[in-house]
Amino acid sequence: MGTLPEPFAGWFAGRGWTPRPHQLALLDAARRGDSALLIAPTGGGKTLAGFLPSLIDLHAGPRPGLHTLYVSPLKALAVDIARNLMAPVEQMGLGLRIETRTGDTPANRRARQRQDPPQILLTTPESLALLLTLEDATELFAGLGAVVVDEIHALAGTKRGDQLALGLARLATLAPGMRRVGLSATVAHPDPLRAYLSPTARADDVALVLGEGGAEPQIDLLLPEGRLPWGGEMGLATMPEVYRRIRDAGVTIVFVNTRAQAELCFQALWRLNDDNLPIGLHHGSLTVEQRRKVEAAMAAGKLRAVVATASLDLGIDWGAVDQVVQVGAPKGVARLLQRIGRANHRMDEPSRAVLVPANRFEVVECIAARQAIRAQELDGDPPRPGGLDVLCQHILAVAVAGPFLPDDLYAEVKRASPYAMLTRENFDDALRFVEDGGYALSNYDRFRRLFRDSEGRVHVRSNTVARQLRMNLGTIVDLPMLKVRLRGGPVLGEVEEWFVSSLTPGDAFIFAGQLLRFEGLDGLAALCTRASGGEPRVPVYGGSRMPLSTWLAARVRSILADPKAWKHLPEPVQEWLRLQRHVSTLPPRDGLLVETFPRGGKFFLLAYGFEGKLAHQTLGMLVTKRMERLGMAPLGYLATDYVLACWSAFEPTGVERLFEEDLLGEELEEWMADSSMLRRSFRNIAIVAGLIEKNHPNAEKSRRQMTMSADLIYDVLRKHEPQHILLRATRQEAATGLTDVARIGLVLERARRGGIVHRALDRVSPLAVPSLIEKGREWVAGGAEDALLAEAAAMVEEVTEGAELFSETLADLTDHIPARGDRDRPRRPRDRAREGRARRLPWKAPKGLATPTS
Repeated sequence: MGTLPEPFAGWFAGRGWTPRPHQLALLDAARRGDSALLIAPTGGGKTLAGFLPSLIDLHAGPRPGLHTLYVSPLKALAVDIARNLMAPVEQMGLGLRIETRTGDTPANRRARQRQDPPQILLTTPESLALLLTLEDATELFAGLGAVVVDEIHALAGTKRGDQLALGLARLATLAPGMRRVGLSATVAHPDPLRAYLSPTARADDVALVLGEGGAEPQIDLLLPEGRLPWGGEMGLATMPEVYRRIRDAGVTIVFVNTRAQAELCFQALWRLNDDNLPIGLHHGSLTVEQRRKVEAAMAAGKLRAVVATASLDLGIDWGAVDQVVQVGAPKGVARLLQRIGRANHRMDEPSRAVLVPANRFEVVECIAARQAIRAQELDGDPPRPGGLDVLCQHILAVAVAGPFLPDDLYAEVKRASPYAMLTRENFDDALRFVEDGGYALSNYDRFRRLFRDSEGRVHVRSNTVARQLRMNLGTIVDLPMLKVRLRGGPVLGEVEEWFVSSLTPGDAFIFAGQLLRFEGLDGLAALCTRASGGEPRVPVYGGSRMPLSTWLAARVRSILADPKAWKHLPEPVQEWLRLQRHVSTLPPRDGLLVETFPRGGKFFLLAYGFEGKLAHQTLGMLVTKRMERLGMAPLGYLATDYVLACWSAFEPTGVERLFEEDLLGEELEEWMADSSMLRRSFRNIAIVAGLIEKNHPNAEKSRRQMTMSADLIYDVLRKHEPQHILLRATRQEAATGLTDVARIGLVLERARRGGIVHRALDRVSPLAVPSLIEKGREWVAGGAEDALLAEAAAMVEEVTEGAELFSETLADLTDHIPARGDRDRPRRPRDRAREGRARRLPWKAPKGLATPTS
């Protein structure tokens, strides 16, 4: 193993440090010119390891121009790394320029970086894609020596990762000597990530460097005082205990799973903040300035806590963080470890974390995740094949930078791992689409963007095409957003257009930790004033749902099926499961439990699949469709991460027919063709591929305009060119991201392999109660009356009748379920639908801070 030259060796020694073996191993790989994937625990010096070879190389042979490119999934992470990297560079007197380039970088600095690039540039996949479209990209990247991809696991397997992989393949063409480095703390499948990094799409061409194991994290489970909710909730009942943990610690990050939950938890903590502790709020819909203010305050030690979503999941190096609190189920072991790693950020000291489950099913999930961490087991799916819509965008981007030969570009694209298996037919169809829209659209001049010269080189048609491409570059397709602006004050952030459309002037809502009153629209902004009192609404974001990982779901099933494993569960949960075993039976580890019972003039069917809400939603569509064919008259269904619940007019019999594997055949195709889901998916595909332009000079298309355009084109293609490349991309995406067909297949396969355990009950079971008090039901037939919420208290009475195991019967649920005659009255925050609707809560203004994030 190599050694460090001066002044690097002296810098380490001056701090009493010894270079870690994985840092030296990366240095050796760089000296050999090899690419490498480093997997090391948080706090193990991964970032320094990634940059160390570049710093040593630049010190040994100083030269101008871009030497190293660092790519981060988050703008905040790039800014944080730049700040932390400057310290050793300045302390060793290396005299290097290190700068960031993201969507937040001012135009004058971007222009300067193009004329006089720094030696080290920190950026994001989107900004890199934009740089590669420049006419002088060849000169800019010609001397590039290394690319460092941080948090690589968060990119591979996503559309952003597809875009980055294609960008890396392009960089390898422009700078053949470039080596690649990937950094991650949580990797379940190293070989696919090595292939992702590889310049040849082969894992063997990338060295694997493993860091030493860090200290095992200390993970506590925090339950509310008093009753543990059966279902629903958002962890708000435990906020008094969370606040006490914050008060007794130095600095805390409170992670939640959605932006709406972040706003609610933040307000709940402020209502408890009698000590006037400085607490911040951080999520992706706040303005850059507000987020930067919170990040800077945390880095400077001025905050005691920050409530955050995935916006702070990755890599922000705040060594002073004492503990991490995860509110709600973790949904995945690797993701939970990533968040836990924010605490301490030192490899040889245990990170302190607190899990705050919102209900009884989430308790089991938290216990399963904690056991997996102790067993050093990770979850995660291998990266999927690259998206065809991303490929279309990339083809146009390459043409904007300069002419290309199709054969050369096809060979280059196949060197990107997500596209290693790309057929020439798919490539040619993608190229044809970018050229003129394809057969069905070729007569429309607006879709003609490329042309070929006499030598077969492909050129972009005009500067207008190039400008439009740069304005619409990227793979993140959000729902249309509107800015939230204070009258006479600053912009606070953005909310989704549908939420603003549901407001009328005078309505109050919570955003950025403040109570605002909506006055009306001012261009593309919601104009607001500060307000006080009342029961405001909370914006809910359609893109904020997180899936339960397949691997963690299997662990949950194992715990439920084995009473010996219950000793690790809190007593209320053990009682709940014991009563389930007494009234019905437990979900099997391998197989499928289906319960049916009558209730309120209807019949209920519950299938305990444990494959995530998305898969259960699609399964609900298919099962109710088959129920309809069999004459069971389905009325509706509901999907949670754990359970599919359907209700019908007639008793379900022969339930095995409802879960046969052929469900994924003709019925799935019919449903997808008839549903609006494919239309929504096509719209997003069309935006990424460049068929529909979201952004225009001095204007932005409205959601209605984009939807109308997408629907019209979708109908034309379905009729005249059903195998169009974008329709193929739409079906491919629907099978994974929108319907989760693979995980439905797991449910049906288990049902076939392990058998269906059907329990025909005369009353609701304990495990069924959490699902039946959920909100946000999906209706099959409109207008059907449903009294589930009004009857939930009676359900619990039935479940606990004659059993002394539960003392928390009616009061546990009637606290947050309205009576039949009170369906329209305002309800407390935990009465609100968990997703897809606005929520209300009693307002109490934060103490001490006019703006909680200031």
